[in-house]
Amino acid sequence: MFTGIVEELGSVQSIEHGAESAVLRIRGPLVVSDAIPGASISCNGVCLTVFEHDQTSFSVDVMAESLRRSSLGELTQGSPVNLERAMVATGRFGGHVVQGHVDGTARILARTPGERWELVRFELPAGLARYVVEKGSITVDGVSLTVSAIGEDFFEVSLIPTTLELTTLGSKQVGDRVNLEVDVFAKYVEKMLAAKESEEQE
Repeated sequence: MFTGIVEELGSVQSIEHGAESAVLRIRGPLVVSDAIPGASISCNGVCLTVFEHDQTSFSVDVMAESLRRSSLGELTQGSPVNLERAMVATGRFGGHVVQGHVDGTARILARTPGERWELVRFELPAGLARYVVEKGSITVDGVSLTVSAIGEDFFEVSLIPTTLELTTLGSKQVGDRVNLEVDVFAKYVEKMLAAKESEEQE
């Protein structure tokens, strides 16, 4: 489990492509400082498992499902990535509940600079729209954000200077694809309500 508070801006050192998989070598001295084989690290919002590391970098397998559902397949050598270690029970819960299980991807539609912030508009996939609400939480490339506005096919967030400086969202351009994870509690509530309605109709 993660909180969507990016700890480090890492970079892709190498990529080995397989027929339906890939192995990424990622530089991230902070997140590997206490890593062990089997540790979970969120990379652009995707929970990946460390299988080898040294003092500055680590290697992870990316399976076909992750490549299909996320934008990890678009990474190249040198690409920056948002990194976060799995949450410890005694840590501060600075963001919201993030599983690292990407629900889909979206393109950036527009960026509008403000005085000390930037308003960014993203596509809102039809299959995810019912889980996204104004002032609710959403994870974009592993970053916990608050939805500031929502339309039929888009949502917006306001990025503060810290987010612009310390995450990949500061350099993403219009047309770039990002990973989305909606609030898992909304999905559980939907399923429970559907089950209850089905029971009542029996």
